[in-house]
Amino acid sequence: MLRNFLRPVKLPASADSGILILRVGMSLLMLTHGYAKLKGYMGGDSSFADPIGLGQEFSLILAIFAEFVCSILVILGLVTRAALIPLIITMLVAIFIIHAQDTFDKKEHGLSFLISYVTLFLTGPGRFSFDRNLFR
Repeated sequence: MLRNFLRPVKLPASADSGILILRVGMSLLMLTHGYAKLKGYMGGDSSFADPIGLGQEFSLILAIFAEFVCSILVILGLVTRAALIPLIITMLVAIFIIHAQDTFDKKEHGLSFLISYVTLFLTGPGRFSFDRNLFR
């Protein structure tokens, strides 16, 4: 069952190219956010929001894992659907908890990521991914 979950869906070549651009483009954009958090954390700054009561430092570590580590996995197309789950959760928390009281323009950035991640979750990583070779 896990193998079927991770296996890429066969798509037309043009769709595979579009998925590659979406997968790499959005992940590179998110990677910049994760890298900034990682750099700050490595420099001793562990201050961060605690939106769901796990503690500031642990919340920061989870955000770094999602935004940095999972973004790299999505770029590579390696265990893509599994890597998208923390990214989707992170965006849901950002939109509906961190920015719950903010105006739409404050939520729009997170919504753009969320829509892209859900789309990738539904389509899979496409032909141009490590997943394709791993789950033949």
